[in-house]
Amino acid sequence: MKKRLGCLHAHYSNIEYIENALSSFDIEILHFVDPALIYRVTSDHNFLASDAQNKVIEQIEWIAQSKVDAILITCTNYIAFLEECRLSLSIPIIKIDEPFFHDICNIQQPQTILFTNPATVEGTLNRLHLFADTFKKSLDLEVIVIENTFDLIMNGQRETYNQEVTNFLKQMLKDEKKVISVAQLSMVNAAGKVEDETSRTIINPLNSLVLSIVNQLELKMNVQS
Repeated sequence: MKKRLGCLHAHYSNIEYIENALSSFDIEILHFVDPALIYRVTSDHNFLASDAQNKVIEQIEWIAQSKVDAILITCTNYIAFLEECRLSLSIPIIKIDEPFFHDICNIQQPQTILFTNPATVEGTLNRLHLFADTFKKSLDLEVIVIENTFDLIMNGQRETYNQEVTNFLKQMLKDEKKVISVAQLSMVNAAGKVEDETSRTIINPLNSLVLSIVNQLELKMNVQS
C-alpha cells in the first residue's frame, strides 16, 4: 500500500523541494501550508510563545487526522515551537533539521552555515546546539545571514533570489576553505547549481532528509504489518 506523508510548511515554495526530492519513491504527499504563524510570531508583540505552541499542536493534530503515516515539518520555527510531550500520536514526526544537524555535527573542521531568513536563525541555532550537546559533539561554527534576500522569494522573485544566493556562495567558496552549509530549503537550488559549477560540496537540509523519511515510513509500515 502506498505510504502517505503529511507535510507542514510555512511557505508554499517548500512544496516543490519536497515533491522533487521524493519523486522517485512511491509516496503520496499531502501538503499543509500556513505562513500566518511565522508572521504573527515575528510581527505581533501580543502573540505569545504559548499561542504559537498551541497553534503548532493544533496543526499537527489536524494533519494526523488525514490518516498519514508520518508528518514532516519543514520549518525550523514550527519545530522550535512544537511540544511533542503534548501529543499522543502513534505516527512519527520528522523534523527537517535533525538529519541536517547530524551532518553538521559529524564535521570536525571549521564550518559556515548560511541563512537568508533572519527570523529562523535563533530557533535553528538553539536546536542545533541542543542536538550537539545531546550527542556530545563540539562545533566550530560561523553563522552568516545573506542580507536583503529573503524578501525576494517571499515576493515571488525566485530567480533573483536564487541568483543572489548563488553569487554569495561562489564568493564564499573563493575566499573560504571552511565547509559550507545552507540552512533553508529555499537555498537548495542555488547550492546545487554552485556544486555543479565548482565541484565543491555544500551541505543542505535535503542531503539526508530523503533517507530519513523513507526509513521512518518503512518502519511505520513494518510495525503495522
